[in-house]
Formats: sequence, structure tokens, C-alpha cells
Amino acid sequence: MSKFGFSFSLSRLLGVAQAKQKIARATGIPTTKSGMERKIGNSILKMLFK
Repeated sequence: MSKFGFSFSLSRLLGVAQAKQKIARATGIPTTKSGMERKIGNSILKMLFK
């Protein structure tokens, strides 16, 4: 949390965050750890209860 109401991110400045977001949207594969865990968990549940 920033003291002055804004935060700085080097990856956003360099465009890394946007590039990862575009890849994730195009492929349907999330690039974050929590996103991957959520997708894998949903896949497992679909296989078990389909």
C-alpha cells in the first residue's frame, strides 16, 4: 500500500504486465499462480463430476 495514493511497478512501466495479459487472453492460459491453480482446480472438478 502506498503512502501517497499511487504505486510504482517496473513491470507495468516496461509493458511486461500488458504483454502477459494479452498472452493469457489469447491462449486462455492464465499467467498468474492463482489463475493457474483456479484453472487446474476447475478442470479437475469437471472431470470428477461430469
